[in-house]
Amino acid sequence: MTTVGFIGLGIMGGPMAANLVKAGFDVVGYNRSPEKTAKLVAQGGRAAASVAEAVRGADVVITMLPDSPDVQAVALGEDGILANAREGLLYLDMSTIRPDTARAVAEAGRARGVRVLDAPVSGGEQGAIEGSLSIMVGGEAADFEAARPVLAAMGSTIVHVGPAGAGQTVKAANQLIVAGTLELIAEALVFLEAHGVDTEAAVKVLAGGLAGSRILERKATGMIARRFQPGFRVELHHKDLGIVTAAAREAGVAIPLGAVVAQLMGALKAQGYGDLDHSALLKLVEQLSGRNAG
Repeated sequence: MTTVGFIGLGIMGGPMAANLVKAGFDVVGYNRSPEKTAKLVAQGGRAAASVAEAVRGADVVITMLPDSPDVQAVALGEDGILANAREGLLYLDMSTIRPDTARAVAEAGRARGVRVLDAPVSGGEQGAIEGSLSIMVGGEAADFEAARPVLAAMGSTIVHVGPAGAGQTVKAANQLIVAGTLELIAEALVFLEAHGVDTEAAVKVLAGGLAGSRILERKATGMIARRFQPGFRVELHHKDLGIVTAAAREAGVAIPLGAVVAQLMGALKAQGYGDLDHSALLKLVEQLSGRNAG
């Protein structure tokens, strides 16, 4: 049985690790909040008391962490993944981080005989629960093939997109599209409500036409009801848009609409809404329109 060390059992990591257990993997989980590790144990996994314990004896290690510094600390730290990994270990970082950080971790892994893939995901909490995530993978093609059975337990669309860092670059593009789409849905809903239109009926017909999207299908109902329980938090999407704008600047690429929505997401976070779902962009559109925020 393949042993998987899973580090980071939050909103996304928890259900991803649970799906690995369901698929028959021996999963050893570690999280700074022990109650999340206890939940994995109740689902059939095992608990580790440290990163080192999760890594020792593992064939595959997965990280699902908030940001680039977290990955650097866990992967490259004094008692981190590379310090405790056996030669030939397959390390999949499924966090959303800077492409240059992903390349640096891959290079450090190569020097230690560890095979590293950056494999960020899209699909949100629901996709993590369903095991239907879209997974974009950067790294060596042979390492991708070795990782495929593990990835298949967590996602339904699994694509090798290029060398180290390519997965994170594609994820940055994904986050750009998602943020822009959410902002336009928010604007459309406020526009429809201002004209007294039945928004649920409007969304139904919009979803069946060219304006339809998975984001509209999954997010519009909650936005109409002003339910912003996080599937993906504003503060994390704000972080991701910082990655997009920095990478675009580095490449000399203009993203005018992306830059605007990055500012809007930042404003929403600055107002204290960082823990809400990113669909709470609706609240900002209401404010800018002089309408009562729900």
